[in-house]
Order: sequence, then structure tokens, then C-alpha cells
Amino acid sequence: MMVHAHPDDESIVTGATLAKYAAEGAEVTLVTCTLGEEGEVIPPELDHLTSDRDDTLGEYRVDELGKACVALGVRDHRFLGGPGHYRDSGMMGGPTNEHPRAFWGADVEEAARLLAELIREVRPHVLVSYDEHGGYGHPDHVQAHRITRRACAKAGERALPGTPWKVDKLYAIAQPVSRIEESIARLNEEAGPFTPPDEVSDIARGTPDSIVTTRIDATDHWAAKTLAMRAHATQITVDGERFALSNGIAQEIDAVEHFTLLMGPPPKADVDGYENDLFAGL
Repeated sequence: MMVHAHPDDESIVTGATLAKYAAEGAEVTLVTCTLGEEGEVIPPELDHLTSDRDDTLGEYRVDELGKACVALGVRDHRFLGGPGHYRDSGMMGGPTNEHPRAFWGADVEEAARLLAELIREVRPHVLVSYDEHGGYGHPDHVQAHRITRRACAKAGERALPGTPWKVDKLYAIAQPVSRIEESIARLNEEAGPFTPPDEVSDIARGTPDSIVTTRIDATDHWAAKTLAMRAHATQITVDGERFALSNGIAQEIDAVEHFTLLMGPPPKADVDGYENDLFAGL
């Protein structure tokens, strides 16, 4: 089970991993916490969807997410609390953080209860979300981390009605600093129609290499990840092996994805120094 903040997050940072395990026959569940209502819109002809105009971007992105799930082979998708229960909070410090349904302002215990109920229903062995920084500091990503950690614990508590379920392994998505730096060097040689990044923070906060435990090489599923990213056309522009968000900064489409084990059996490193399977040790 993967828990993501907005439509498109699942494809950008974990799309290859989702496609790999779905293709291998694993039961894969994707939980999305908001509809992404506050996102910017890249195609000019769709600019009317934004929250300051028609405010219908969330509805449009539900359709994009459905197409992405088909591309990735994800058959079980849920919105936390149901579609629109929580709203995209927008960037940190903005007025949209104060919207009454903003995910950033959600009661952590209540949201964790909703996720714990899904965990008990689906009974996943592996749970994946963001680290405590939310990858790049977006409030909804930070909140997803908090809620996922709490839900992981609540699902095993007898205080909730129903049968408890203990998740075996909990992971945070990682973006190793060294890999971002290598990518920046390549992109500064060829960024296509996009602006080349200058530093790690142009792409992500970056994860210290020393705490990255797991590397999933899903290069065989690069095409599926790319197709899923293309489905999110309001948010992502794809050009060959590169893409850009609304800021126009080039990034590589990477089908080797990284994670940090937060809870579970100690990772057993392969010859490359990383655990190479989210289900290792189970």
C-alpha cells in the first residue's frame, strides 16, 4: 500500500515500483489523500480549471489519475475518506492552508483512523509514504507522513473496532542526494526544451545517501511510468527521457527508485549495498 498526497505524486516518485510489483502479481493499493485542487495548470487551454477560476481542477485530475493507474497496472485505488474529503492545502504558508477541508489542517487522529480502517481492510504487508520532510516540504506530503505513521500504529491497536492488523514493513520514499547530483550534471549537458537545474533543491530536498536502505531497479517498467506521467498532463510535460513540472525545470524520468526503511526486519543489502525488494525478509 502506498499513500500519496496528490494525483501525479504516485507516478513521479514511485511509478516504476508500483508498475513492477503490479506486473509481478502483488496486490497493490494506492491511497491518495486529496484531489490536487490547488495545483497549477500547464496547458493554457485548461487554465480555467484552477482554483481561482472554475475550481474544477480536482475533478479533472481524478480522471488523469484513473488513466495513470491503468498505465501502472494499479487496480485498487482509494481516496482517503472518499473523493474530496480532504482538499489540497497548496504550498506552505499560503492562504489555502486555512481552507476548512485543507489536508494540512486535518485532525491527525481522525485522518489516521480513516487510513487505519483501510489498512485493516486491505491488510498490506508493506506500507510506503513520505519522510518527515515530505520530500520537498509540501504541507500535504508532511501531513501524509504523519498520518501514515500514526495509522500504521493504530491499525494494530485493539481500541479500534474490527480485527487488528500489523504492517510488517514501513518505508519512506527517498531521493538520494548523489543520484540527484548525477542527474543534474547530465541535464546541464542536455535539458531538452526545459531549464536545466542548478542545485539539488531545484528538484527535491534530497535524502542523505547514508540513510537510504532500499533501491528498486524497475527499468523494465520505465515505459509504464512514463505513460502514467503523461496521463497527468495538467501537471507534467514529458519530453523523451525528461520531464518538467509547471516551473519548467528539467528532471529525468528515473525508473530506479529509492526508499528508507522506517520499521521492519533489518534490510539485507545486496552486492550493490542496498536492499532490492520491498518484501525482503517477509
